[in-house]
Amino acid sequence: MSEQDWTFPFEGELHDVFPALHSAQSAYLSQIDSLPAPDRKTHELIRLACTVILRNSAGIRRHARLAGELGATWEEIAGAIVLTQPGFGILPAAEALPEARRGFEEAQPADVEDES
Repeated sequence: MSEQDWTFPFEGELHDVFPALHSAQSAYLSQIDSLPAPDRKTHELIRLACTVILRNSAGIRRHARLAGELGATWEEIAGAIVLTQPGFGILPAAEALPEARRGFEEAQPADVEDES
């Protein structure tokens, strides 16, 4: 695999040092992605909320994009982010919104305008 084939930037380093561990981790993560429930859109919204809690801007953008590709509206994405506020505070949610918006917009076809 070349560096371009990695989903995450850290994968190249992990693979160089522990190739068997990296392969096992990739297989495990692909099984999570194939869970029959919740549906894939909800799956991405949950993962989005988790990345907001972790304050992982790359993850926020990625999961907002994937949720958008699976049909999530901007209101659903913003709602998933706002739901993190009671437990984790307003700052992580406020910081996440611009990054999530960028990810969501990446998922939209160029000729379709978002109505929100």
